[in-house]
Amino acid sequence: MFGFGHRSPETHDEFEFLRRQMVERQIRARGICQERVLAAMASVPRHCFVPLDRIADAYADVPLPIGERQTISQPFMVAAMADALQLNGRERVLEIGAGSGYQAAVLSLLAREVIAIESRPQLASNARERLARLGFANVRVECGDGSLGWQAAAPYDAIIVSCAAPSVPQPLLDQLVEAGRLVVPVGDAESQQVIRLTRRGNESLREGLYHCRFVPLVGRHGWPQILEKVAGE
Repeated sequence: MFGFGHRSPETHDEFEFLRRQMVERQIRARGICQERVLAAMASVPRHCFVPLDRIADAYADVPLPIGERQTISQPFMVAAMADALQLNGRERVLEIGAGSGYQAAVLSLLAREVIAIESRPQLASNARERLARLGFANVRVECGDGSLGWQAAAPYDAIIVSCAAPSVPQPLLDQLVEAGRLVVPVGDAESQQVIRLTRRGNESLREGLYHCRFVPLVGRHGWPQILEKVAGE
């Protein structure tokens, strides 16, 4: 069982300094210039979303394990994918792969409402509790097959997938509004590319953005063999 980090008065200043340093050196220096995204990354306490035994690495330029073979993404990738969504603060956003809740917390400062889907019940429960405790009131965490999206609250202005898909899940495109954006890593198990798709009627404009390596998307439109393995655990 993973215990997760928290704020404490004696470490607040240290974490704030490390967070500012993370934003300047890891994110702004690599070309992410949207001030709203930089401000969100500077505001969300990443150390509260990592296991206690990795808290010293909370602001390092790496993904970190959070249990159940899942990770919290590298800070740059969180910022880059949020930046790619082009949010103005009025959107309803769907996140696939809630994990620890960190990406959802960042998105909550950039959008009107965030719905985050997590396939693993314990991770979903932990993320829900953590986000509520930290005051991210405009985020809702649901447990389910994220590759199917979340039809109950569709359509969405933007959808972000925080795990790698073998191809673009059609249900996600179907749940976008006209001109809505889907940002998703697509590729094989070893290497993917983050792409942005903008819906244009029954078609979509596709742009390649970053090379990356994410944990796999579990589900009907993800990696079915992994879904079967998880179900049997």
